[in-house]
Amino acid sequence: MSAQIIDGSAIAKRLRQEVAEKVKARRLSPGLAVILVGENPASQVYVNNKTRACEEAGMKSWTHTLPADTTQQQLLELIAKLNDDKAVHGILVQLPLPSQIDTQTIISAVDPTKDVDGFHPVNAGRLSLGLPTFISCTPQGCMILIREVKKDLSGKKALVLGRSNIVGKPVAQLLLQADCTVTIAHSKTQNIAEECRSADILVAAIGKPEFVKGDWIKPGAIVIDVGINRVEDKARGKPRLVGDVACLEASKNAAAITPVPGGVGPMTIACLLRNTMQAAMQIASN
Repeated sequence: MSAQIIDGSAIAKRLRQEVAEKVKARRLSPGLAVILVGENPASQVYVNNKTRACEEAGMKSWTHTLPADTTQQQLLELIAKLNDDKAVHGILVQLPLPSQIDTQTIISAVDPTKDVDGFHPVNAGRLSLGLPTFISCTPQGCMILIREVKKDLSGKKALVLGRSNIVGKPVAQLLLQADCTVTIAHSKTQNIAEECRSADILVAAIGKPEFVKGDWIKPGAIVIDVGINRVEDKARGKPRLVGDVACLEASKNAAAITPVPGGVGPMTIACLLRNTMQAAMQIASN
């Protein structure tokens, strides 16, 4: 078996075009404010990509870059201003934050109606109850990619590797809402390989390079690799990006698999644009 490669870049491009068309047709002017604290190179690249994607979709974007020694109070004051700014429909605080700032306090300070990342306790709670809400961008992207391969997921056994609030827990909630039988595995799980071998759908989000081996994959499974890990490539003499799944090995058993890069990553930004558009629509209708 040779797995279908799920082209996240192409699917994300299609989604971004759909968002741009709706923004233009409805004469919206969605505004996204991004806050970046410190000088994390990976975060800076990600923020720049978000800004460019907003412009291409006809949205406004503002980036607030703060020094690494910014206090929690200073960050809270900025968020309060953005909460009150009617031109701002979505607020995104780039994670991780410096150690002097409590992440959950900051997430909770964002107006839930502008929480386009879907991290606020109100939105996380609504997701767990199956109520309409902003869905975290990466989990939302994962589900879109899965449904590119299979529309009806009813009764499928899904395994989520990772229990983070950002990916693991929300993607498990979404799979449950799709009528899957869902298991969450983590660092304390015993016999992880056997758990993987029984999964029709495997979502790997643990941050360990090529942790999932090819013979862990059930023949015919759909594999969504959320991991982005930089490893040294001795043959090339420079680093390369790999996922949490040994892709070449896994492709021999899987029916479909996302590549790294070019899989889940582009979907995260596309879903952020969609959430920001929805936020603008909701505010406009009130």
